[in-house]
Amino acid sequence: MRSLPAAIVDSAVVVLFVLIGRSSHGEDHALIDVAATLWPFAAGLALGWLVTRAWRLPVAPLRTGLGVWAITVAAGMALRALSEGGIAVTFIAVASLFLGTGLIGWRVVAALVLSRRTTAPSPR
Repeated sequence: MRSLPAAIVDSAVVVLFVLIGRSSHGEDHALIDVAATLWPFAAGLALGWLVTRAWRLPVAPLRTGLGVWAITVAAGMALRALSEGGIAVTFIAVASLFLGTGLIGWRVVAALVLSRRTTAPSPR
């Protein structure tokens, strides 16, 4: 898998996290409000991609996924705390679980699919 599709999937996971979170709290989905919630985690995701050099092995669950997830959560929480004030422990837990499942989970599935394609016997 090339890096652009992987970056799109990662971005979709982060956007979905923000939209579900805002919906669960009955918050508005106006673009400016969504962007205000999204930017710390989008910046964290970008940093995660840079630090892990995710474009080299975009589907690797451990080498790339684990690092991208950890940096996205840590940087996203730090930026959110600096820009909006405090962050609740429960929010950190929910964000960590959701983003971990999404950012690592799709890579596990993709890696399994890709490995089956390369190890499947060819028809004769």
